[in-house]
Amino acid sequence: MFERAGVAITPGGEAALIVGPESAIFAADVSRIDRIFTSLDYRESADPSYPEAKTSTYRDIFSTLGVKGEKIRIGIGSFLDTNVVMLESLKENYPGAEIVKADDIMLALRSIKSENELACMREGFRITELAIEEVIKNLKPGVTELQMVGIAQRVIYENGAEYEGLPMYVFSEKSTRHAISRPSYRIIEKGDLVQLNLSAKVDGYSPSIGIPVCVGKLTEEKRKLVEFGLEAHKWTEARLKAGAPASDIAKGYYNLFVSKGYKDNYVYGPCHGTGMIEVEAPWMETNSNYVLKPNMTFQVDTFVSGSTFGLRWEKGVVITEDGCESLCNPIGDIIELDF
Repeated sequence: MFERAGVAITPGGEAALIVGPESAIFAADVSRIDRIFTSLDYRESADPSYPEAKTSTYRDIFSTLGVKGEKIRIGIGSFLDTNVVMLESLKENYPGAEIVKADDIMLALRSIKSENELACMREGFRITELAIEEVIKNLKPGVTELQMVGIAQRVIYENGAEYEGLPMYVFSEKSTRHAISRPSYRIIEKGDLVQLNLSAKVDGYSPSIGIPVCVGKLTEEKRKLVEFGLEAHKWTEARLKAGAPASDIAKGYYNLFVSKGYKDNYVYGPCHGTGMIEVEAPWMETNSNYVLKPNMTFQVDTFVSGSTFGLRWEKGVVITEDGCESLCNPIGDIIELDF
């Protein structure tokens, strides 16, 4: 990882962008925030000291924003992603401060999308669909997983993506059991089940699509699991609407696995929020305590892990008053390539 970035915001709405020592010019070129500060707390992981650089402390930055006093309350907008260096620096600069989690504020701001945000996501899905189409055209025995990812990367950049929305993967057979994985130099063979999870970032928004593809004909075992995954995916989509308790959907999803005899194949589910990060809060889990609201966006992420293989059906939706709208073309065709 190179340099980090953060934003300090006062209760009155005064804001400053905080970056590492090497990012000041880049930040000035692209930032919507005028006040930009460099801080050693946001330097890159190689831990340079930058002895000649003039940088700012949290106290310098907060003072410029009009923050006064010692016993202040500091909210951390993404506690899980704030590292020890940043936290210790905050404590050093403000030893009398109360430091609290403020994830709920960011969640409230980011979980409901505007029409402009939805337009960015739809465009990302459109580009991702082009990449999937091209990968499937080139998928055959003898190619490597990484070769297929290379094709996907070419397509997303040719068609307007600014970056991958996630580290894209095309992986096969044993590694399809991985909920999170990376492509390898493995050569794809006839009969392999191949998992595609591709994504295109547009204006900072990172949707993704996941589908299983068989290079040849599915075995009976693979077909049963692929079909069950699709059933669970459709089951979930049919229950998404404004006002629905997230925990009820998650409990029903888990019970579907149990009732169909697939309890041991369950890993997580059934949905997670999506937007600027492909996986962002809120997750939809059995202990969730929120209801769905219009314009919340989710990835319907149906992952099923088997004994020697796994699969995922995944796409993005936006919640509406009476259901949900898919942000991409329908998925659900069981693809068996003929070789």
